[in-house]
Amino acid sequence: MPTLLSLLISIVLGSVLLPSQARAADQAFAVIVGPGAGELHLTRETLSLIFRRKQNYWKSGSRIQPVNLPAAHPLRRVFSQSILGHPPEALEDYWREMYFHGVLPPHVLASEEAVILFVTSTPGAIGYVSACTPDRRLNVVMTIGDASNCSR
Repeated sequence: MPTLLSLLISIVLGSVLLPSQARAADQAFAVIVGPGAGELHLTRETLSLIFRRKQNYWKSGSRIQPVNLPAAHPLRRVFSQSILGHPPEALEDYWREMYFHGVLPPHVLASEEAVILFVTSTPGAIGYVSACTPDRRLNVVMTIGDASNCSR
């Protein structure tokens, strides 16, 4: 039988952790491309191929340069779950196997601003940022989630 203290700890942890997990799950994101991508509409399947490094070139012939946020970043978790069907840590075995075959995972950048700078300055680049990130330099090819509460 649980003690009163363990019940209180469970309630406190649940009230702290669940809202942040719910916010992460509901977080809308925008997939952005840089100059030279040439494609302004992508499917989830195409994004999965790109971020798994199974599609390496745009239709224009330029090399695709995908970029991720760190694995612990809430937006990376939402992106991975939505597009790749798994959280980042579930893909570790996949990337070990791909590395064995000479395929490296997408670059990882520390912040959304770094992703924006990389994508806007790197031909063929693709990444993702919060759908609420206002920036006129961005070519948004897909938005996932409800971005209606963003003030632009």
